[in-house]
Amino acid sequence: MGLYQFHLPDIGEGVAEAEITVWHVKVGDLVKEDQSLVDVMTDKATVDMTSPVDGVIKAIHGEVGAMMPVGSVLVEFEVENAGGEDPVAASVPSPAEPEAQRRVVPPAIAAAPAAQAASAPREASIDRPVPAASPSTRRRAKQAGIDLRDIPSELGGGRITSHDLDAYLAHQSGAGADTLLVAQTGISETRIIGLRRRIAEKMQEAKRRIPHIAYIEEVDVTELELLRQDLNAHKAPEQPKLTLLPFLIRALVRALPDFPQINARYDDDAGVLHAYEGVHVGIATQAPGGLMVPVVRHAESRDIWALAVELGRLATAARDGTASREELSGSTITITSLGPLGGIATTPVINHPEVAIIGPNKIVDRPVVDGSFVTVRKMMNLSSSFDHRIIDGYDAALFVQRLKRLIEHPALIFMP
Repeated sequence: MGLYQFHLPDIGEGVAEAEITVWHVKVGDLVKEDQSLVDVMTDKATVDMTSPVDGVIKAIHGEVGAMMPVGSVLVEFEVENAGGEDPVAASVPSPAEPEAQRRVVPPAIAAAPAAQAASAPREASIDRPVPAASPSTRRRAKQAGIDLRDIPSELGGGRITSHDLDAYLAHQSGAGADTLLVAQTGISETRIIGLRRRIAEKMQEAKRRIPHIAYIEEVDVTELELLRQDLNAHKAPEQPKLTLLPFLIRALVRALPDFPQINARYDDDAGVLHAYEGVHVGIATQAPGGLMVPVVRHAESRDIWALAVELGRLATAARDGTASREELSGSTITITSLGPLGGIATTPVINHPEVAIIGPNKIVDRPVVDGSFVTVRKMMNLSSSFDHRIIDGYDAALFVQRLKRLIEHPALIFMP
């Protein structure tokens, strides 16, 4: 028998340390090669570290939430030491760690309004092997404080599916006793780690570095809604259902050429504003693991239907945890929408280093004075925030008024 030390490998791209987000093993566990050991998160990605050997866990290093430097020991194994090889020396990672030990899930982080349940460390107190599950299912279970070993599987081999987790959560939510009129004295403590900590840091950085100016305008979307409903009623079977977002993106595409300083990213360390000809629209999307911002690249080259297809594809990828790093970076302006929960008005936080963010609120029927008459129109508030270092209030107002005109007269969106 011998001792094998598994070190945090060089994940690449200049990463010097990584945060431990969840342990899948504990001391005393018998693990097989390629079994999940621990998930770590860098500012680039979440990485599932798997075992390079068969062995028994003798020690684990670093609690959930700890930042571990590259090269530090994560796990110590007791292994069969065949052929007199020194397992400790043999375990020191090379810059190119085997792919089986580095399953990467990109986490995108953005500064836009969202508040979901924070991640909590998984308690591993039952001496049973952790069943297999997809990274997104493991993340959801971790956030809910659920041990995968407690979830019954409907599939052979013990693999936990998203459906298994949904059924378990539904059973739990209906299992509680009636607490009406009973004083509740419990206090829960949740460590803010992983993606939620990254989001918190990004939000704090954006608010600390960017002097925000908010601007809210009321927009009449009656004509746009009539057009949208008509297009949906007569669309081809293979075409997606249109929402408000493709029209809003097309309005941005039409308005931004006259406001190049808004379709931009500001490097405040270098004091340089990078204005883009292409419009790369970030779409703030709430995923099970937290807020993500997939990017519709070159929106100026896509029509309404192509935008709807791309929006659907990116939203699915973000929520399934399959979006690539390229799909989650490089936006030049962001749209954040809470859909039917959009409220009356919001003050969205700019997605640093961008300089503007647009937030459509919910559409409601309101009485509107039209000359001597009062009529009911479909109205929506358009909330926006701008980096006041780059964009003056006057220019921000002009830009939003341009968007308002395009949205209220949707034929302008389609004119050359």
